[in-house]
Amino acid sequence: MTLTDTHCHLDSHKFDPDRDAVLERAVRAGVERILMPGLTLTSSRAAVKLAGSHPMLFAAVGVHPTDVGTFQTDTLAGLRQLADSPKVVAIGEIGLDYYWDAAPHDLQQGVLREQLGLAAELGLPVVIHMREKGDAPDGACASDLLKILEEWVAGLRSRGEALAERPGVLHSFSGSLETARRAIRLGFCIGVTGPVTYRKDRQELIAALPLERLFIETDAPFLSPAPHRGRRNEPAFVALIADKIALLHACRQEQAAAITTANAQRLFCWMN
Repeated sequence: MTLTDTHCHLDSHKFDPDRDAVLERAVRAGVERILMPGLTLTSSRAAVKLAGSHPMLFAAVGVHPTDVGTFQTDTLAGLRQLADSPKVVAIGEIGLDYYWDAAPHDLQQGVLREQLGLAAELGLPVVIHMREKGDAPDGACASDLLKILEEWVAGLRSRGEALAERPGVLHSFSGSLETARRAIRLGFCIGVTGPVTYRKDRQELIAALPLERLFIETDAPFLSPAPHRGRRNEPAFVALIADKIALLHACRQEQAAAITTANAQRLFCWMN
């Protein structure tokens, strides 16, 4: 069985004591590739450096919406330079976050647009963060994000760019079914994390979406699936998410793993 963890903060200090052992457990669980997204320019550099240390590791570079206060005049140039690495396969983690309200919404939107422009320039898909105020399934965050993504994808399509066929993924999706369907119509995939193993609302959502549009993510060290809630998450636990997706879609775990792995391959175009 082949699995992919399409979102893992393996550069986190929480993995410093045993990072090599974490990778060994991931390999034993069938994980063949792990994508590490950046949160700031500094963490993006760390992700790229770590990706160069192991053949199964890849990186995305970007500035998270709660960290847009770190976005300076030279940040975009720094991200562009990092993206020269063959291990960089996406721009992310970027998006909007109205839950923490760590930055004004207009600033978040402006920084998102700049990074979407960089993604279009480089032909790289995006890893999108979206979190609504109060963790509601719908609201201003989803509305603003979809408007921006619709404009961006429309531009890609009008220019006939190949990226329009694989624009990105909505990471650890917690929105409504209608938002997911609108994103899928734009060509996006939907990231599935640990809460699907214990939250009925997430289970109903994922059961209603096509398997060919789903990604499996840990978001480690966060969002541990059952039965590991309250403990540090790690890439090996994607197998538990694959189990739940298989159950929701009435298929074998091997099939869920194979399809979601193929979905990630099409989006990120990993090196062999």
